[in-house]
Amino acid sequence: MANIAFLILALLTVVGAIITVSVRNAVHAALGLVGTLLSVAGLYATMNASFLSAVQVIVYAGAIMVLFLFVIMLLDANRPISGRDPLPYITEIAAIGSALLAAAFVVLAFTYRDPRPLAQAAASLQNGAPGVVGETLLTRFLLPFEAVSILLLVAVVGSVALVQRPAQQPDPAMEAEGARVRDGVEVGA
Repeated sequence: MANIAFLILALLTVVGAIITVSVRNAVHAALGLVGTLLSVAGLYATMNASFLSAVQVIVYAGAIMVLFLFVIMLLDANRPISGRDPLPYITEIAAIGSALLAAAFVVLAFTYRDPRPLAQAAASLQNGAPGVVGETLLTRFLLPFEAVSILLLVAVVGSVALVQRPAQQPDPAMEAEGARVRDGVEVGA
């Protein structure tokens, strides 16, 4: 029964991830990410990692997604993405940054020295105690932990960069009359 639940949750995780990267509306993408994060929490629960499951729901599906939705709503990113790039050369800069980040992760992955064998680390995680989970997360799995934090940072910075509003242009008719509008009140020049 646990295997069937795991497979269903794994399928829901993949579907949520596909929705996250394939839709054009930022709110729908965020909701797809919420579904993915909740499914991952369910996967943790099926593996008897109740602490990780609870942290996944509280921290990621709760706090991080509230932050993402706040940024989306604050920057009016609810509108679909247009075809033009809002920043010049953003694709080239992103490609160079991605290549450098990938190269750094490859170097770290091949030079990383494991402090404990995997079997010993897995045996200590059986009860799911927070202290042991934290120690294992910040020693054995430090590289993936930091990769996720960098990924979240890049996602927030990218969403802010993509939805920058253009500077408002002055109305030529108002300038011709020699008047300006400040805070809804017309002021003579």
